[in-house]
Amino acid sequence: MKTAIERHIRVEEFANRSGYAIPTIRKKIARREIAYRKVGRIITIPESELARLLGELREVIALDEKSA
Repeated sequence: MKTAIERHIRVEEFANRSGYAIPTIRKKIARREIAYRKVGRIITIPESELARLLGELREVIALDEKSA
């Protein structure tokens, strides 16, 4: 059985794709709010973290059948 290799992106690309500023992403990494991998001085973040972070920001909207 093959396992898919997850793609990792650099902090700058993560910031661009998420809409957050680079310093904010670095703070979230320091507080361990975002999973990351560090090799030497290079920090990369799994793409799944982007989906998780943006998913948490989405507001849940309750639809009332009477108002529709």
